[in-house]
Amino acid sequence: MPRRLDAMVSETDDDERPVACNRVAGVVVTGNEDGAHHVISEIAGALGDIGYTIPGQAWTYWHLGPGAGPDYLDSEQGREWSHKTGRAMASNLYAVAKALAARPIPAPPQ
Repeated sequence: MPRRLDAMVSETDDDERPVACNRVAGVVVTGNEDGAHHVISEIAGALGDIGYTIPGQAWTYWHLGPGAGPDYLDSEQGREWSHKTGRAMASNLYAVAKALAARPIPAPPQ
């Protein structure tokens, strides 16, 4: 059952870690470059606040440069960049998830 992310702020596991600890997250913005970096930083910051690990380059958006442009489905422009950053994001998320599975973040000191 999905839960609201803000409900996770105070939730902890049996070892007092945030429930999102030892989980990874990334951000996909369904929009053009205009504002995408701001949205990515706000969402990544919120995910980090509740315990997720955010690898570097764990984001993608549709890259057409600043300003308004056509919809993603209406143009081939910018797609390869989005696909390239999406593949990098998936690779980075997978690598960090494997690392956390092998060496989880320990519970906080008591």
